[in-house]
Amino acid sequence: MVKFQSKYRVETARAKWWNYDNPGDYFITICTKNRDPLFGYIKDGEMILNEYGQIILDCWLDLPNHYDNIILGEFQIMPNHIHCIVGVNDSKIIIPDSDDVETGLKPVCTEPVCTAGNMADNFVIENPNKKNHGVFEFIRALKSFSSRKINERRNSRGVSNWQERFHDHIIRNEAEYDRIRNYIINNPKKWDEDCFYT
Repeated sequence: MVKFQSKYRVETARAKWWNYDNPGDYFITICTKNRDPLFGYIKDGEMILNEYGQIILDCWLDLPNHYDNIILGEFQIMPNHIHCIVGVNDSKIIIPDSDDVETGLKPVCTEPVCTAGNMADNFVIENPNKKNHGVFEFIRALKSFSSRKINERRNSRGVSNWQERFHDHIIRNEAEYDRIRNYIINNPKKWDEDCFYT
């Protein structure tokens, strides 16, 4: 451990070679503070959400209303943690309707940099006014929005409901995506084998 401002801090487990704002798919696990079973319970291999679990689900489904470049993948709420696949795309790229896609008969643009002025049929252009958001911002928003709403219900303003950190994994290929997706889907059925089981 390394000291920072006279306090020990844990080194990050994030991939130092990767920019988490890059387009891609990420497997995320976030635990509740002290792994408290806050979101419901497992019955017969199925997750039964309580009102706080429903808040988490609603906040998850609301994220695309705040972020243009998020893609919601598989998602599973467990009693004391959540698993999800989050996709990040490039919101600065404008992709036309299928009617405008190049047919292969002539190039869409012959210039080194394509802009609306030098492109045939407005194929793909960059919108510099759009901001790309990354995984950290999505997770921060999910934790913040959900905690605020849960604390309103519990009359516990300012209480932290989540662990400070979260586990992430960069998904590198389709086979890995499918394996992780199946793990998430089957997680409630294997709850008693889960490392977060309490």
